[in-house]
Amino acid sequence: QVQLEESGGGSVQAGGSLSLSCVFSGETWKICYMAWFRRAPGQELEGVAGINIGDGSQYHADPVKGRFTISRDIAARTTYLQLTDLKPEDTAMYYCAAKICGVPGEVLSPQGYNHWGQGTQVTVSS
Repeated sequence: QVQLEESGGGSVQAGGSLSLSCVFSGETWKICYMAWFRRAPGQELEGVAGINIGDGSQYHADPVKGRFTISRDIAARTTYLQLTDLKPEDTAMYYCAAKICGVPGEVLSPQGYNHWGQGTQVTVSS
């Protein structure tokens, strides 16, 4: 089993920045990808950013490219999402997720991620 715990988030004004963290524990050697997803009220779950835990390859969704950055610290067993130039449309519950090696699916698709954190709220006011 893999456990994930997010922290960070909060409320900021448009143009502000936030940093999210996701600590992973348990059978971490099984993890190949970690990603951040978000769900805005009334909207579907959306892939925001993903990272290959081994080689650090990063994937960012078009709406957040140039503004959000995913990274990882293997020694700290932590994945980070740095959010800058935040917009009101970034308001959502943000979830950290882990994909086990060998599970198919695109990096930014929620399919294949079977370990999820509890979520952390990001609210951006105009």
